[in-house]
Formats: sequence, C-alpha cells, structure tokens
Amino acid sequence: MATAVESVTLPPAVAAAKRIVILGDSITYSGAYVDFVETVLRTRVPAWRGEILDLGLASETVSGLSEAGHAGGKFPRPDLHERLARILAQTKPDLVVACYGMNDGIYFPFSEERFAKFCDGLTRLRAAVAAAGAKLIHVTPPVFDPQPIAAKVLPAGRDAYPTPFSGYNEVLGRYTAWLVAQRANGWDVIDAHGLITASLARLREKDPQFTFSKDGVHPDALGHAVIARAILSAWGLRPDDGDLLAHLATNPNTELLKLVRERRKLLLNAWLTATGHTRPGVPAGLPLADAEVKAAVLEERIRSLK
Repeated sequence: MATAVESVTLPPAVAAAKRIVILGDSITYSGAYVDFVETVLRTRVPAWRGEILDLGLASETVSGLSEAGHAGGKFPRPDLHERLARILAQTKPDLVVACYGMNDGIYFPFSEERFAKFCDGLTRLRAAVAAAGAKLIHVTPPVFDPQPIAAKVLPAGRDAYPTPFSGYNEVLGRYTAWLVAQRANGWDVIDAHGLITASLARLREKDPQFTFSKDGVHPDALGHAVIARAILSAWGLRPDDGDLLAHLATNPNTELLKLVRERRKLLLNAWLTATGHTRPGVPAGLPLADAEVKAAVLEERIRSLK
C-alpha cells in the first residue's frame, strides 16, 4: 500500500484546520467515507495534525422537512438547524463539511416548495458557519438507485409515497445541479453525486445488476469509497495512487483504518450526546471528557504507526 505522496498541497482551509466537523444524514453517521478520508489524509500527509469529528445524524435534513408517517409515525425527521448552533458553539470547528440532500426531497417527485426549503436550509447553514468563524465545504448528495428495490418504488402522480418515488434520483440530480452552480457565487462544492453516477454507469456496463446500495439509499463500502474519492481528489490527495483507496475499501481491517474508525465512533456518540438532538434510537455516548481520554490513547496508537 502506498504511503506519503511528495509535494501534496492541501487546500488552505484543510491545511489550516485544527478541527474539521462533518455533518450529514445516516450516510455520514455510518461514516465509512469519513474513515476513508481521514485514513488517506493521515497516510498522505503524516505531518497533518488536525482532527476530524463526524457528527452525522440518521434521518436528518437541512431543509427541516419530514414526510407524514416517517419511521412508521414514530418521529419526524430531525432538522439540522435544531442542533446546529450547539454544535458550532461546542465543537468550535475551523472547517465544516456538509453532505445533505438525500432526505431533503423526502423521496417524493420534485417540488419547487421542497426545493426552496433545501436551498434555504443550505443558505442558513452557510450563514451560521460563517458567523462561527469557520469555513464550509458542501458535498452533493449520493445517488438514489431504484434498480435494487424496483418492486418497492412508486410512480409519479401519487398523493403519498410510503416507499420512494421511482424517479427520485432525478430530484437529487436537480439539487446537485443547483449546488454545483453555486460555485459561481464562491461556494466550495464537491460533486460526489456526479462521480457516483459516472462510476455506477461504468460498472453496469460490465454487470447490469451492479449497485452500490442494496436498499437504494445507503452505499456499501465501495459506494463510500467513491464519496471519499470525490473529497480526497478535490483536496489534492490522489487517493488512487498505489490503489490506496481501493485497498482500504476492500480491506476494512487494515490497522490504521480500524483505529481511525474506532476513534470516530467513540467521539461521534459522545459528541452527539453532548450537543443533543431529537432523534430517538441513537446510542448514548460516553461523557465527553471520558471519551476524549480514550480518544487520546487511540490517537497515540494511530501516530505510532508507520
């Protein structure tokens, strides 16, 4: 497996960041792409001394929307803005990376009203992050794949969608196009949606049944690797040199990756508990002080690896 790459130049916001907070929904909460990003970053740039915190929350939206009967009527989708101020005040990030959109169209056909809520939610996120003195990087939503759940998806024209709209990925495509267009307004946007779309098309040329997400929504390790590839490539970290990212995606028990994953999960649960949220069913974390002691031990083990 390849190690450090000579003459890597990180983007200034990444190079200068002492703490990077990553926000998102269940895909970020599951966190494999976060682990891949951190592992490659530490491998390529051993001198980097920042910290990455994953604060993704399952079911969450940036739009504040929730479909009727979400989770069998047990609870509405959490709204990022309910917890955002606490996250920013307590974690004090230098850089925030945000990946939203998958849940924001609530798996319905496109609606101008829902789209406006998504755009407004991201604009409010930007204002809050700027007010906290941090930088913000957006990641476009991953792909919704109806093929593996073809028997469950529903056509357009219905009043309710207890299961997803068959053309929901077209909705995500419109959300992605809007986000990418904001680059002209100075937004830092990494297009994971476009890279996953291209990767999926290429792999289906060889295997028409190939999918990154068996449930249509949540990517497997290879899908997470494509999200990570988009981020790492944008940061100049050349994830495919020496097949580094492919190695990590197919070898989940690589020592460095295991330690990075253990540390991320420890701090994820601790910080979610410390900052608070409205989603039931999330395991309580250790008290933050205790978690940070354990994380420091893991950090020493990580930095001892060659």
